[in-house]
Formats: sequence, structure tokens, C-alpha cells
Amino acid sequence: MLALTLGKGNPMIVGGLKLTHSGGLALVEDGRLIFNLEVQKQDNSPRYSPVSDLEVIPRMLAEFGYEVSDVDHWAIDGWDGPTNHVLTLLDHSNPINVTVAPYRETDTVPSLVEPGYVGQIPLGGQTVTYSSFVHMSSHFGAAYCSSPFARDNEESFVMVWDGGCFPRLYYVTREGQVENGGEVFPLIGHSYAMAAQHFGPWRRASGDQSKVVDDLSVAGKMMAYIAMGTPKDEIQEIIRGTFLRHFEADTPSVADYRRQVIGCGSNGEPSHRYVHAYLTEIRDQVERIGASEDDVLASMHQFVEEFLVERLTAKIRAWKGEGPWNLAFAGGCALNIKWNSALRAHPMFKCVWVPPFPDDSGSAIGTACTQFAHVKGLSGIEWEARLGPELRRSPHVPVGWSASPCRPEELARILHQTGKPAVLLRGRAELGPRALGGRSIIAPAVDPAMKDLLNRAKKREPYRPVAPICLVEHAPEIFDPGTPDPYMLFDHLVRPEWVDRVPAIMHLDGTARLQTVSRADDPVLATILREYHKWSGIPVLCNTSANFNGYGFFPDAASAMEWGQIDLVWSEGVLYRKIGGPQD
Repeated sequence: MLALTLGKGNPMIVGGLKLTHSGGLALVEDGRLIFNLEVQKQDNSPRYSPVSDLEVIPRMLAEFGYEVSDVDHWAIDGWDGPTNHVLTLLDHSNPINVTVAPYRETDTVPSLVEPGYVGQIPLGGQTVTYSSFVHMSSHFGAAYCSSPFARDNEESFVMVWDGGCFPRLYYVTREGQVENGGEVFPLIGHSYAMAAQHFGPWRRASGDQSKVVDDLSVAGKMMAYIAMGTPKDEIQEIIRGTFLRHFEADTPSVADYRRQVIGCGSNGEPSHRYVHAYLTEIRDQVERIGASEDDVLASMHQFVEEFLVERLTAKIRAWKGEGPWNLAFAGGCALNIKWNSALRAHPMFKCVWVPPFPDDSGSAIGTACTQFAHVKGLSGIEWEARLGPELRRSPHVPVGWSASPCRPEELARILHQTGKPAVLLRGRAELGPRALGGRSIIAPAVDPAMKDLLNRAKKREPYRPVAPICLVEHAPEIFDPGTPDPYMLFDHLVRPEWVDRVPAIMHLDGTARLQTVSRADDPVLATILREYHKWSGIPVLCNTSANFNGYGFFPDAASAMEWGQIDLVWSEGVLYRKIGGPQD
């Protein structure tokens, strides 16, 4: 948890609204995050669900004892385009339009912490005034205000690279002033996933490529799939040369690109057309040399990773000097654990911070932080990782299931003795897209078949990895570097002597997306791991999210039992067993 440096003045309650995809409401009271409720984590809703009807907002407030009138300031996240964007949604099933700020700063909206638009919306039978800030503010605020740098009043760089923007760099002084460094290079974040439309298992026929964003799940799948190939220098040279010709050369076509595309949301400008032209030329060239498509995707990933580090460090060096510097990173691209790890490994950075909610799942939080900064000055917020919705009580045990009391220690023994997975549901849900032990499926990692079992249960591709959770004090002996990483946002190598002991959590390239656990982080999860370690000699378990495929986390134990793919469901001290399933 991070402590708050409070601004001067009276107490203040801010409601941050994200109305577009991954929509929801965050409430910040006196600089403390009370909750962040995403629509996708309510009632088994589809991933990336927007706020389609404003009537849900008073209900969300009421869950925590608040009313609309309790909120002093409302702030709404901006959206696509270089000028104000108009959203069409509902209020109690009646269509309304809501005007919001643009995607990023422009000449007309030059500041991250100044509203790009001020308007009014109906909420709970009242008309309330709101300020809207550019979408970049939501990621900037989420990254910086949750960081240890904000807590300690340290200077920091903040990089935001979201799907529809170019990577953008900012600098925060010790006094909380924000300096804008502009773009790092002119390529939207969605270009990474768009490469999959030209190569590999998602390849599309010519002319069938996206015109706007049409599949948000591919980027994560591609990050896993690249282990099927090998980066090749010859392919990377083709990619680099093609990038320079299409996006940075002194030519009329590049000038046209820079007029048409400024990185303000790929639904708000014709960026996809230019990116597909770039990828088509790469495809033509690599086909001439006979490169495999798996190697092309691996090379594409490696090129972007090295190019990001190269260009970012060069920009920082020219702007502020060698450092070392603090860096906070957010936007959808900050979910790429390999890029995060490459940044963290660079000597220019003494500390790299990625919040557990770097994508739009944290935009309501960041927007609330921006409103707070606008009124009282930029500062940290007090927060913890488990401030999502409360777990709903299941009213009855479904037919075909039994229920019995079960302590965490007993669950650990059952996991060891049966070798079976268990759904783990308790308390409030995690912030962000990673299940961290509140809405998880956990399982022994000692059998390589466990990864296949979990992927089949979740209807995932067989190459997808399953993450490890590990007691923090044992992580360095099992993983390299094995540093404390409580939010599953960095890459670690499995050490050779542990490869055969925990094969289910190792990806095809020998890496793992580690989550470390301490008693301070999560006493219940730490107890399960310690007891399992006592029985098995292994301080590691598998962890993957508990959800229907393509939907948010399970909101209750009944949903997990209805799903029925895992025979054990543990929730708040009760073990539910599918009748005929594993026995202890």
C-alpha cells in the first residue's frame, strides 16, 4: 500500500468515470482509493464492457454506502479523436450524448491536468457537472499517482503507450509539475497485434484486415505465441528498414501519414490503413527470403522491444541526461511483460514501476487522480490491489455439489494430495486484468500436464502459459531474477535446477510471469503456499484467472460451479466439491 501526500484544503470525494471499453467507476476520497468497479467484473459481463447505461453508477456507489450527492467532483475519461468526442449511451434506457475530451493533448487541450471539456450529465435523478480529461491523463494518473515515486515525492519519467497512440513521454518534477516530452516514435500500440493479421494463426486474407480495433485479445495471445519462433537478424533488418520508410523518412507518403495520424485513437483516425501498408510490405519481403511466419512474429516482437528501449533511452538522455531515472509505464502496451522487463534491466532506470492496472481497466482510477491533481495538485494516492467488487454470496449450493468448512491449510493439503486444481474466490476482486489470488484458479505445478488441463478448461490455445505464484522469500532460488513482483507484470527465467520440478508454470521459452506473495501482500494466499510447501517441498503453485472464456472474473462461487470445469471451488472458508470429483 502506498501512503498519500495530501494536498491543502478541505476533504474531497472524486468520482472517476470510464464510459468506453473496460468501463467503470473509481471513487477517491481524501486521496484514498475506495473502490474501482469495472463493468466487466460485474455479473459475468464480457471483457472490455463499457458503461452502456448510466443507471449503474448510483448502484455502484450504493454498494459502498455512497450516494451521487456525496461526490464533490465528477471526472470522465476522454476518447478518440483530436477534438472533443461525443459518446452515445443510455440513461435508464433513454439515449443520451455525452461530450468528452479528446484522446491526447493537442494545441487546444495542451495539459494533462486541465479539463478538455466541462459539461453535465444525469446521475441518479440529479444533474451533475463533470470535467473530462484527455485519455492520456487516465494512464498518466494511474501510473504516476499509484507509484512509489509519488509517495516519496521523487522525480520520475512517465511513459504512456496505449493501443491508439504513439508512445508518449512525460516528466514529473519533485514539485509535482508535469513536463511534456511528446512522442517517442510514431507507431500506435495496436500495431503489435495487427501484425498477427498478416502472419501466424490469425492471418487474414488480403483486404480483410482491420480498419479500426476489432480484436483486443490478440496482443496477449501473440506475446505467448512468439515463443514458437526465433528472432532473426535478417528479418529484423527488413522490419527496421520498412518502419523508417513508412513512418520517418523525408518523403511525401510519410508527410501524408503525419498529417493524417497523430496518435489520437485508432477509431478516430485512419492509422490502421497505414500500419497495414507497412505490414504488407514486410510480408512481401520476408516471403521472398522464405522466412517462417513464426520467426517473423518473434522478430517483430524483438524489433519493437529493442526499438522501444533504444528510442526511449535516447530521448531521455537528450532531454534530461544519463540518470539513472525512475520510470512509470502505463497504457495497454505496459501489459507486455517482456518489454517491461527489458526496460527494467536497462541501466538508465533505477526503478521501473508498472501498476497492476496499466490498461483501460485503470482509466477510471487515473481520471479520478487527474481531477484530484487539477484541484489540489499532483500527488500519490493510497491504494491496494484488492479494491474491486466484493465477492457475492452464493444463495445455495447447486445440485451436484457438496459444501463443507475448509481452512486455507486444509486446502493446501488437498491440492498436494489430489494434484488437482481449485478455483479460489474470496474478498474483493483484484484491480486490473490479472487474477492475483482473489479470483484465481490455483493448482500444483509439478506435472507438465497441468498447463494443458487448465488451458483446455479455459478454452485457451495450448501454447498459452500458466503463471506461477511463489512465496517471495523463495523466489530468487527458483527464478532469475526472482525479485519481488506482486502484480505479475515482469518476465523471469526458471532456473535450470527447477525446470523439472515446476514444469507447469514454465513457458516454451523457459520464462514465467511470476507473482510473488508475502504475508503482508496476502495472508490467506501466503498461508496456502506455506502449507503446500510444507507438504510438497515446493513453494510454488500455478495461478490463472477464474472466469468464463472472454468474460470478466467470476463474481461468486455459484458461477464457478455452474462453469463446472474445475471440481474444487474454495470460497471464504468453504470447499465446494463436485460430487464424484477428487476426494482428500
